[in-house]
Amino acid sequence: MSYDDAIEALSKDALKFVKNNSVLGLGSGRAATAFVKQLGGYIKRKKLNIRGVPTSLQIKLIAEQAGIHLISADQVEKIDVVFDGADQIDSKKYLIKGGGGALLRENILISSAEKIVIMADASKFVKNFTRTVPVEVHPFARNTVQKFIKKLGGKPQIRTIERGYPFITENGNIIYDCDFGTIKTPGSLALKIKQIPGVVEAGIFVRKPDVIYKAKENGKFEII
Repeated sequence: MSYDDAIEALSKDALKFVKNNSVLGLGSGRAATAFVKQLGGYIKRKKLNIRGVPTSLQIKLIAEQAGIHLISADQVEKIDVVFDGADQIDSKKYLIKGGGGALLRENILISSAEKIVIMADASKFVKNFTRTVPVEVHPFARNTVQKFIKKLGGKPQIRTIERGYPFITENGNIIYDCDFGTIKTPGSLALKIKQIPGVVEAGIFVRKPDVIYKAKENGKFEII
């Protein structure tokens, strides 16, 4: 068995949070992809009226293939349920997100959602955050943000793709992956990062999920 088996199983279970005539936020990444594939068939079988708001082109393409009716975030006042993954989840249920680069849109949807359902494998659960924090930055502020991140004790590294080209988000910004070592006060750090002029979004999400699915290596999962 593997995490993939468990993610497949929990994706099916998470469908119970999908109600008729609801608007769903569709996050990005492996777990969200598995869920969206299940969602398309579920909507057809149950003949539900569902609208989805994708957070990235990646998940938009998956949702289109699944036959899900999509709209943009500015067409609705609220999101009923957001289904998303996480790069790390600490013991206080804070999240680090943005490994795929969609942290701004993901946080916009999470902030406006009635319910948040997070799906992640067991390797993502930690006592305190230890991975780098993605920070989306306007290119004009590249140097100044780098300086301020260092003052906060971080080591910023600009995210790149093949051949060293900078990774550009769907919003036209760059991302610094910032190493702060072990993070024991994520809420405070997130606030300080967001106060830096030129920072568009920080990958520490302080709104806690309502439901967390934890995929295990034996193909099973638990709900936290």
